Formats: sequence, structure tokens, C-alpha cells
Amino acid sequence: MTFFRRYGTLLALALIILVFAIASPQAFGSMSNLVNITQQMALLAIVAIGATLVMVLGEFDLSVSAVVSWAGIAAAALFAAGVAVPVVMIVVLVSAVAMGAVSGFLVARYKVPSFIATLAFGTVIGGLTFWVSNGATLFSGIPAGFRDLGRGTLAGVPVPTLWLIGVAIVFWLLLDQTEFGRRLYAIGGNREAARLVGLPVRRDMVIAFALCAALAGLAGLLLTARLGSAHPTGGGGYLLQAYAAVFLGMTAFREGEPSVPGTLVGAAIIAVVSNGLTILGVPSFLQDLLTGAIILAAVLVRNFGRDGD
Repeated sequence: MTFFRRYGTLLALALIILVFAIASPQAFGSMSNLVNITQQMALLAIVAIGATLVMVLGEFDLSVSAVVSWAGIAAAALFAAGVAVPVVMIVVLVSAVAMGAVSGFLVARYKVPSFIATLAFGTVIGGLTFWVSNGATLFSGIPAGFRDLGRGTLAGVPVPTLWLIGVAIVFWLLLDQTEFGRRLYAIGGNREAARLVGLPVRRDMVIAFALCAALAGLAGLLLTARLGSAHPTGGGGYLLQAYAAVFLGMTAFREGEPSVPGTLVGAAIIAVVSNGLTILGVPSFLQDLLTGAIILAAVLVRNFGRDGD
């Protein structure tokens, strides 16, 4: 049973891939489709890695989808005004960091429950996004060079996949190889004990929320680049899937601890299921049902191994 406890989620991913490879070997099992899956999971995984930082603290950031939408609309509006690509990216990411810092400050300084603080502030961000866009899809003035950030390839690898690889490496190192990462795990384990031993609890919490929002902002930029347009609710689908990826990842490598490698496995499960069901022509409502069932099954496999001990 120890095997299931340690490798149940990875086994579930392998079984899912095997089932789809048998069901559609030419389409699903091709190398081009594997590359396509990495591209499809890239933005979700980037948002989920940000959520991982907050989950390490034992908190939630429910504003990530609103930040994704805001980043796309803000970028499109700035492009329409003739602002250069580098300036747009800097302004959007700085605004996202500021939004995350506000949420983190409310949670860390005033002890507002993160569920309430980020849900409320996410609503404020959503209102700001609709105000800037007038509730319309923005698509004029987006430069071709910017669109390449979400559509292009480099040495045959989609650029979004390269963004994911870079983000995953940086934040894996941040959490696992730096003092800051160790402090986040300590705060998440026992916040009061961390405070008593002199750790900068408030500061680190604000930074974690700010980094989470920064990655959501990056995902929003890449989404706009890939689509060539921005919609005020464009990030709406990322919230639940991002946290599903984190929760799945918590069963993959560590005893209930969020981690970047685990989150990548969780995002891969979600992306593989979506890709495989689409190839098989499964209707969207059945995809939702089956995706939820498979996620539950993956967690149950892990829990089965734990109970067996």
C-alpha cells in the first residue's frame, strides 16, 4: 500500500494516458499531440504554480481568475493607445503585483480570511476590468510581435511551453532551494510559531500573494497573445482548474504539501483528460462530468493507499 500512497497520482496519470493512447493511438499518441498538450496546459499550470505559493501558506487566492482577465484587458487597452510591447508588459505585471500585494496585506495585517478578502477584491478587479473594456472584447492594435509570445514556436517547441518551463524552474528553486521558500512552508505549518521565532510572517505572506497575482497576470498576457484579443471574463475558467491542479499535486510527491512538481502533475492530468476527451469527440458537458470523476478517482487512489497502511 505504500506504493499507492507514494505514487498513486502518478499511476493515475499513466493510466489515463494509456487509456487514451489505446482509444486513439494515431491522434492522441502522436508526438505532435504531446507537444500540443504541453501548450494547452501551459497557462493553467502557470496560474496553478502561483496558487501553489499561496497554498503553501495554507491560504487561498480566489482573485486569480479576475487578475488573468484584468491583465488581458489592460494589455489590449494599452496596445490600442499605442503603447510599446515592453512597456505594456511591465505596466500590466506591476499592476498585477500590486493587486496581489493588497490581498496579501488584508490577510496578513488585518487577518481577513483569505477566502473573503480575495473573493471581495477579485470582485473589485472584475468591476475595474469591465469599466476599462466597457464589457466588450478588445482586439484592435495588438502587435504581431506580442502575439508571437502566445502562438510562436522556438526549435519546434511552442513558446507558451517554454514560458511554463521557465516559470516552473524558477518557482521550484524559489520554494525548494531558498530561505524564502523554507519560510513559507514554516509559516504554513504553524504561523504563530513562525512569528514567535522571528520570521517576517506578514512580509512573506504579502510577497507570496503578490507573486501569485504576478503569475496570473503573466497568464493573462499570454492568453491575450494567443487569442489576439481580450475578453473581460477571459480568465474565468482558470480558478477552479488551477486549485484542482494544486490539490491533485498535493497527493503526488509530498504528504499533503503543495509543491511545484506536484502541481505540474495535477495540471498535466487535467490537460490530458481534456485533450483526450476532445479527440474522442466527447460532448463538453460529458467532459466536465468525466473530468471531475477522474480527478476524484486520482485522489481516491492515493487515499486508498494511505488507508491501507
